[in-house]
Amino acid sequence: MHGTIYEFEPLGGGYGRGDASHAVTRYVPQGRAVPLVGIVRNPRSHRNVGSPAELADCSNILTETPHSREALSDSLREFAERGIDYLAIDGGDGTVRDVLTCGAPIFGDNWPSLIVLPKGKTNALAVDLGLPNHWSLAEALVAARQGEVVLRRPMRITAKGEEDRGAGVLGFFLGSGVFTIGTEAGQAAHRRGAFNSFAVGLTIAWCILQIVFGKAGNTWRSSTRMRLRNLVSGRELPRRGPGAPDERFMAIATTFEKFPLGLRPFGPNPPAGLKLAVLDAPVRWLLLMLPVMLLGLLPRFMQRAGAHRVATGPIDFDLGGAFILDGEAFPAGHYVLQEGPTLTFVVP
Repeated sequence: MHGTIYEFEPLGGGYGRGDASHAVTRYVPQGRAVPLVGIVRNPRSHRNVGSPAELADCSNILTETPHSREALSDSLREFAERGIDYLAIDGGDGTVRDVLTCGAPIFGDNWPSLIVLPKGKTNALAVDLGLPNHWSLAEALVAARQGEVVLRRPMRITAKGEEDRGAGVLGFFLGSGVFTIGTEAGQAAHRRGAFNSFAVGLTIAWCILQIVFGKAGNTWRSSTRMRLRNLVSGRELPRRGPGAPDERFMAIATTFEKFPLGLRPFGPNPPAGLKLAVLDAPVRWLLLMLPVMLLGLLPRFMQRAGAHRVATGPIDFDLGGAFILDGEAFPAGHYVLQEGPTLTFVVP
């Protein structure tokens, strides 16, 4: 929670793996008249810096600020044992990822209702859930009493061969290939004072300029070794366009249904569940057409040039470069992407 917990730690070496001796096999919310709320607060999140915790003096509010993955697991385990009615995550998208990952072996498929207090720099999950940028805990608890909720399933990313062993990471938005370079551009936008959807817009515009007008050999126009195979059909995603057959320019995977700036990378009515968008090669004219795809259109001539978007089942994802999950970098490797547990989020 403080600083980087997961960056470039191998997923196979115990990353995100629950210890069965500590797992809560039967989390039971108590349904109290005054709900018991467990809060995981990241004091280093953008809008939490220098600000006190909300409602910290209330006896039904349990606030924890864990400094490590082990401490985070301990806090979540205590919340589960006390039968909290709501689990609030006070931070950005990375804090949500950490809480879901550490909570998975504790709650399994039986999670308390979740409250997200969007205090990070981008807060893409808040956009998907329809949350205002400044949503207080008090407002969230009012909405909870009114029963306003939506269901979402995060992605579960595990090392190949570990998918049935409780290992892996839970998150909502994964990017690979040139997306990893674009993430640094997004961080630069944050350092210059741009946040949330405005930062997303600036980053997309800057990346398109770099890719389209960059010279051959520019890192912005390089591809990454990447094999994508649907585990249900057993088929690899077709590859079109120039370049090596085992390389692709960019891939994103997500379970989001709404995106910042009203973008529609998966069409005007994206399906629920795991979705994949891929650009096979840095074809200049195709990249100039990227805004068309982001607005929801994908003409056949773009598909023939190597632009794909598919709703898919579990994916065998063999990657020769780093990938970004909810803002944090993870190493190259052979992974399986699949849908995680169904979660209930409180919304306005």
